[in-house]
Amino acid sequence: MISGTTELIAHVGVPTANFRAPLIYNPWFEHKGIDAVVVPMGCQSADYPGFLRLLFNLTNIRGALVTMPHKVTTTGLVDVLSPAAEICGACNAVRRDTDGRLVGAMFDGEGFVRAMRSQGRDPSGASALVVGAGGVGSAIAASLAAAGLARLALFDMNAAAAHSLAARLSTRYPGLAVSCGSTDPAGIEIIVNATPLGMNASDPLPVDPERIDASAYVGDVVMAGRETPLLELAREKGCTVQPGIEMLFEQIPAYLEFFGFPPATARELRELAHMQIPTASTDAPE
Repeated sequence: MISGTTELIAHVGVPTANFRAPLIYNPWFEHKGIDAVVVPMGCQSADYPGFLRLLFNLTNIRGALVTMPHKVTTTGLVDVLSPAAEICGACNAVRRDTDGRLVGAMFDGEGFVRAMRSQGRDPSGASALVVGAGGVGSAIAASLAAAGLARLALFDMNAAAAHSLAARLSTRYPGLAVSCGSTDPAGIEIIVNATPLGMNASDPLPVDPERIDASAYVGDVVMAGRETPLLELAREKGCTVQPGIEMLFEQIPAYLEFFGFPPATARELRELAHMQIPTASTDAPE
């Protein structure tokens, strides 16, 4: 029931037809008796800078979920950025603090790390390879670094993007050993595909699976309605794997904490969601 006391969380992006957040957050709000609602708001790029500030002039706005194509633009529109948002140059959540400042944060990487920990794997002191230095890859790299990663290898087809990310990470985390230019997973404990490779069965593999250690933790950001070929091959080797959908559900509790709501678990969000939860044979949300 939406009333005059309902607080709004705007889900801003375009197009809105495939937005999944209302199907996950709103059933949880209803179950918990929380007077809040996530509302899709389609906004074109040309209108977005003016719209975001006006949005936060509303007296009943709690925050905003920001999606494509506005994640990068948002970093220049807020007053304060979280370390992860600074490093990756994008943010996907905005709230107003007690001083009236707009605070931007990025939770893609936090979702990945929380999903790891839910499977009993801690990045602290480990080595990782992140293939893809775009928005999601940068966010995952930043969160792994914040979690105490010891060594990080980065690769992107755009070498300048990987080197730029490496420089930002080294500035923020001087104790982190960062290298660029190789996709060789041999001897690496955490391997992450942060590229679109795997959305189609005909895509090339982002790393050579024969070089992956059986003890490695292999994660993929692709939500293709099945395990990607990389994850299938890694699982066959005995690796622990993390499909992209896990990152989605594990980051929502972090969003809720950011907006000041009570704690939630990924498990209860899954159970309450008004959507089909993907398995190896079902369609996944983007």
